[in-house]
Amino acid sequence: MNPIVHAELSWLVAQGLRERRDRVLVTVAGLAPDVDGLTLLAGEELYAKYHHVLSHGYVAALITAAACTALAKQRGRVALLSLATFHLHLLCDLAGSGPGWPIHYFWPNSMREWFWSGQWNLASWQNTVIGMVATLACLACALRWRRTIVEIFSLRWDAEVTRTLRRRFLGETS
Repeated sequence: MNPIVHAELSWLVAQGLRERRDRVLVTVAGLAPDVDGLTLLAGEELYAKYHHVLSHGYVAALITAAACTALAKQRGRVALLSLATFHLHLLCDLAGSGPGWPIHYFWPNSMREWFWSGQWNLASWQNTVIGMVATLACLACALRWRRTIVEIFSLRWDAEVTRTLRRRFLGETS
């Protein structure tokens, strides 16, 4: 699954949180496993060897949750949701990163591979549908909570997107 969809799904999980900062932290936790994707900067060989290894396991999950919790306002909820979105990322990768690409959840203690025999390709119709539904759900949040995933980047931009969506679908006037 691509990082944009990981971010959208994680942000959607965070919608019960009052504070923008806490929603951002939970979203970051859902993206954190892909830190090991930076190995691509050192070449395709290292990427193939270490992506889904270095930060796709329980140690990275605990570190991520601890960091997010330390920065949060609603610490208990952010701790739980950070662990949830981190593991949601792993579940999505197990399903939709491509056949034969395992997760090494117990690294550095073990290189035991976790995979699912039904994995679909990254460029599959399943990932496309999940991505489209996630994007629409993120935009629909403008109608209920007066915010979209754009809040991650800018409150001003988010206000514009939200205002436009509410005008179009709810008939609101400025």
